Amino acid sequence: MVVNGRPLKRMKTRVTADLNDFLTFPSGERTAAGPFRATVREFLLRHALMPPPSSLIPYLLTWQMLFRVGGDEDSGDVSVCLDVVEEDVVRSRSVYCEQCRVVGWSGNPVCGKRYHFIIKADGASIGGYNKPCAGCGAFVHLSDSRCKSCNHVLTTEDVEDWMYNQLDDNSHLLHAVVHTNGYGHILRVNGREGGSQVLSGRHIMDFWDRLCKVLGVRQVSVMDVSKKHGLEFRLLHSVVKGHPWYADWGYEFGGGSYGITHEAYNNAIENLANTPLSFLSSQGRKPRTHLHDLLDFYRSMSDQELVTVRDLFQFITNLLHDGDKSGTLGDYGTVRKVKSGDSRVLCAWNMSDVVRVEEAMLKVLKAVSGSSWVSWRSLRGAVCRVGQPELLDYCLKELKGKQAAVGMVVNARSNPDSGALEYRIEPGGHTNNCSIASSLSENNLIRDLKYLYEALLHPQFMVNHIPFTKRDAAVDSAIKILDCKHFVKNYHPENSFTKSNPDSLILSCKPELIEEPNINPPPEHIILPVNATVGDLKAEASKAFQEVYLIFRRFQAEELVGYRGVDESTQIKLLIGSKNETVVNVVGKCLGKGGGLSRFRMERGEETWTLDCCCGAKDDDGERMLACDMCGVWQHTRCVGIPDTSLETVNFVCCNCDGSGDMVADGVGDVEDVVGGGGLMCFSG
Repeated sequence: MVVNGRPLKRMKTRVTADLNDFLTFPSGERTAAGPFRATVREFLLRHALMPPPSSLIPYLLTWQMLFRVGGDEDSGDVSVCLDVVEEDVVRSRSVYCEQCRVVGWSGNPVCGKRYHFIIKADGASIGGYNKPCAGCGAFVHLSDSRCKSCNHVLTTEDVEDWMYNQLDDNSHLLHAVVHTNGYGHILRVNGREGGSQVLSGRHIMDFWDRLCKVLGVRQVSVMDVSKKHGLEFRLLHSVVKGHPWYADWGYEFGGGSYGITHEAYNNAIENLANTPLSFLSSQGRKPRTHLHDLLDFYRSMSDQELVTVRDLFQFITNLLHDGDKSGTLGDYGTVRKVKSGDSRVLCAWNMSDVVRVEEAMLKVLKAVSGSSWVSWRSLRGAVCRVGQPELLDYCLKELKGKQAAVGMVVNARSNPDSGALEYRIEPGGHTNNCSIASSLSENNLIRDLKYLYEALLHPQFMVNHIPFTKRDAAVDSAIKILDCKHFVKNYHPENSFTKSNPDSLILSCKPELIEEPNINPPPEHIILPVNATVGDLKAEASKAFQEVYLIFRRFQAEELVGYRGVDESTQIKLLIGSKNETVVNVVGKCLGKGGGLSRFRMERGEETWTLDCCCGAKDDDGERMLACDMCGVWQHTRCVGIPDTSLETVNFVCCNCDGSGDMVADGVGDVEDVVGGGGLMCFSG
């Protein structure tokens, strides 16, 4: 239902069962019945509310959808508002799409509209259009031309500035944009760490994925610069799972910076993840470090042998995940084997071996005066001759809660400063054996995770910890993983068109402009009745490309390639048969003089530039670049040995023309720079 001409009624504070559930809408079984250009409008008309547009900014229309989050009408007042901002690109401040430039779609013509899908962080709505008055500070609805309190007149500049600030806000829980041709980008995802009280990043991505399938979105890109616990999540997640977080929803390698190929990216992940931990233990006579203590500690906790870097990070992230899932970090049933009764007799040792080691440990703790704590490392070292290292680790793991004497038990804690595990004997009654894992808090685990991340994964800091023989390979692999930020999902909506339109002809139509042979848009899907004629196809193709691309606004299809001279009344099925999803090329021209539409030829803009870097890159990848003032060729600053810092003018030899001259470098995102910037995206929770 769409409401025009009057403001929306005030929403009830209690969420009712009349609202769709954010966690299930739209239904996962539903798929697109047609291409995005048509489906998005039908979807909004059916499900969204549209406030009356402001007379000052008619080119930014905001549709609204309100959802409840789980439960029913008795579950409380938890609601989520989705704003869909329909942007007229001709009047936009940003005609060209920076995300298209850096993901490889820069050759697509500029679309006439962009649809922004936004969930604000505080649950409020952009479509509320309540802007503080510049005169008195009172909130003014943007449908009003002046403030009712002080009579201040709202100017177009005031409203436009405010609206674009809303679109650029990096606190949104979700901000994605889709062009009319069905190509889109995730700009921002923020879950619980990003400020959401209700939604996790996974909830948001599930919703977005379902929405894309229903709307007939073709491809969606994301620049993954996500963070988790303050760490680069694309690196951590790739080591743990073998792929980035977005791959859980089908996003695949879309392009690596600095000419990195898909094969090189996959090899980097496997090489780094499979680095053996044994190399870190082989330090000869070098003194032990905190890294060695942590490795031994987590090895002792795990009932599975931790052999590689992946094993280690999988174990720690599982502890964090299970602790968060259960609300406590004292239960690790899914990670550790539960031992009880006679199962304490391990395969390599009998009960007497276990008792002997435990008694030795208790003897050391009793000898400590006062209330002093004994570190895990010190206690293990004091009894190192009593048993094998594996047996010592097992006994240390099970030591907490042991009865040391009448009324005395062993307690364990994680040192608040160092994070190291410590033991001491304290007064207390008989206590069942407890795992030392219950002494670990979430903060301790995160602190250890950050330390191990820097020591074993971060290319800048791992040089202080990784042995020389493995250092270069590990650093190179980590850098390659971090340099691969662009991931893309192809939804292939055409696969569902046949199911939704069983009695129709589904054609993939590609245009050829007579006067502009270099314009090469992706094909548009045309759905026609089974008895449609050549004339029907040309009319529908003309309409489709006129709707989608600005430069095709006067496009008229004149003939089908390969069927020149065929009468317009001829049925299409007689030419191509009854099979669906047939590719058809149409030749046409844009009528009139163009009206200045030539600037909409490509998303990369009107500038002509050449990128030919020694790393192999031939197209913009969003990284910092500079151009030689002699040959004009762009190259990465990093590839020519310049650090990614603020630069003015530098001088060195160009690897393309071998000429020596000044090379002017601009900052990322600068309009003079080939770098697009790609838009920020952050993930939490």
